[in-house]
Amino acid sequence: MRGGMVGQGGAAGAAGGEVNALVIRTLTGEEIGAAVGDLAALRIAVFAQWPYLYDGDAEYEADYLREFLSARDAVLVAATDGGRIVGAATASPMAAQKPEFRAPFAARGMDTSRLFYFGESVLLPAYRGRGAGHAFFDQREAQARRCGADAACFAAVIRPDDHPARPGDYRPLDGFWRARGYAPIPDFITHLAWKEHGEAQESPKPLQYWHKVLD
Repeated sequence: MRGGMVGQGGAAGAAGGEVNALVIRTLTGEEIGAAVGDLAALRIAVFAQWPYLYDGDAEYEADYLREFLSARDAVLVAATDGGRIVGAATASPMAAQKPEFRAPFAARGMDTSRLFYFGESVLLPAYRGRGAGHAFFDQREAQARRCGADAACFAAVIRPDDHPARPGDYRPLDGFWRARGYAPIPDFITHLAWKEHGEAQESPKPLQYWHKVLD
């Protein structure tokens, strides 16, 4: 699965910090390379849940992360508990993404040279509600500003309310994203293919783009 987005709540400074015993900091250089395997496993574990239902492959995920994070100015923010990575978020300039990602923005006259793409924000369930989601957004937005971007975006999967796999207690993250200043771009839907649990092969899934003008 190329891209995607999940978010939780919280706050921290751009250089890193602690959120209710979680240590939130930006990984760099060799730290990223050493963490790729753990990060791939984390993505598979979180995206296996609703609403992505992703039937992941560790090798593919590791390759995706290496490609995404090899871009100039890419950033990876990690949440750790006792040195163990329990959450992570990525961001990279939109100009570094594949042409099919940039094309819809260019077609709408949006300057992708000053746009940052947030790849995902994943956190194990036991650590949610401690503020890590806000911290992930804070640090990625800070990186975007440092790199000269004036806007940020991400894509979130669209699922029908009556989907049989939807948990009864599921709460969409739309309110959290709107509180952060993001809004869906009207009629701006892309499609990414991945294999979800129960499927024999990959199939395209619709994702809604969300966008924010950075201060």
